[in-house]
Amino acid sequence: MQVACPSLAPDSAFVSGVLGYVDCEAQALGLGGWQGMTGAGSANTLILSGMLTIFIALIGYRMLLGETPTLREGVVAMVKIGIVIALATSWNAFRTVAYDVAMHGPAELASQIGGPSGLPGAGGGLIERLQGIDNELIELNTLGTGKPLDADVIAGPTAVPLNAQQQQQQIQDLQRRAQRPKWDPANDAKLLASARTYYLTGVIAAFASVRIVTGLLLALGPLFILFLLFDGTRGFFEGWVRGLVGAALGALATAIVLGVELALLEPWLAVILAERRIDNPTPAVPVELMVVMLAFGLTLIATLVAVAWVARGFRMPAAWRVLPARIAEVVTPQVPRLMAPVAANQSAGDDQRSRAIAVSDAVAATQRRESGSPAASLAQSGRQVTAQALSREIIVAAPVPLGQSFRRRTRGRISSGASRRDGGR
Repeated sequence: MQVACPSLAPDSAFVSGVLGYVDCEAQALGLGGWQGMTGAGSANTLILSGMLTIFIALIGYRMLLGETPTLREGVVAMVKIGIVIALATSWNAFRTVAYDVAMHGPAELASQIGGPSGLPGAGGGLIERLQGIDNELIELNTLGTGKPLDADVIAGPTAVPLNAQQQQQQIQDLQRRAQRPKWDPANDAKLLASARTYYLTGVIAAFASVRIVTGLLLALGPLFILFLLFDGTRGFFEGWVRGLVGAALGALATAIVLGVELALLEPWLAVILAERRIDNPTPAVPVELMVVMLAFGLTLIATLVAVAWVARGFRMPAAWRVLPARIAEVVTPQVPRLMAPVAANQSAGDDQRSRAIAVSDAVAATQRRESGSPAASLAQSGRQVTAQALSREIIVAAPVPLGQSFRRRTRGRISSGASRRDGGR
């Protein structure tokens, strides 16, 4: 569905025409881009089919290799597939989750924030009030600032020849005017034109940048949503979310800053124009207006940079790990996991296996001992005795130190004959 946006006419209101056209084109870009990306035969549809096939095939290969997914991993996979299919194929789901939040959410937040504080344009009509400021600047450029009292108009040199008396009179006039303030209407007109230039540039650039970026990211949304399936490509999806959040916050910040600018300029310009309509001079207005417009332009840039840094703080993995866990607890509150991975709890499995083997061996030995034959019992007893004998500790004599194997005699040897002879005596 193609939306026809109003074109900008040369004699129409410039600010409201440009901002209205930019807003219309941004919304049409987001809507038409999504429809083009998800239409029949589009490249995004083929990519979706291919990525879903690869995602399911990887789960099957893991199961073939013995790595059975846990219940939580299964729930996470199903949630991923459901989110991707819903957001990439259903406009109602995408519009509720992304389009309305990014396109219309900033205006609602601006009304809730700026309404209680009384900011102009917070409740609506911001573009029309910005156009009113531009109309007042155009009128001020037409009326000018007026000639200040006791000031001389700066004029260029004249080429008319002068006689001696006229030259003397001119010298006296110049000396007298040197003590009076000077007024240059051309310089004032230039400053007023610069102030309007800064105003238009800041307003249009800030508004158009956030709206066009929002529309472009929404148009590419179905493609970036597909990257949510795989861990390696999830960073692209995070970047898309960060950009979308940053653009939405930028639109909110732009509306707030422009509301503050309107609160300052509307009463001030009203007083200035009232003075000029009765031909009262306002010599200080050009410089002051230029400074105010330049300051608010720089403020808009600083605000957009700040919200961009805020959007960078978004991290998907932490939130993504919590959501599937909660869903798994709700879906299966008391159902145990299907099967733990082989590598997990391997030591506990080994301990349980060794205990089971020991118990089974003891039961088998008891059955054989109770129901076996006498020979078998005797053989069993013999094996037990042999095992006990082999298991006994064998006592080994301590080694004799060298040189102490034979004792040295300390008395002389006495023969038997000598003993009888000594006995006969």
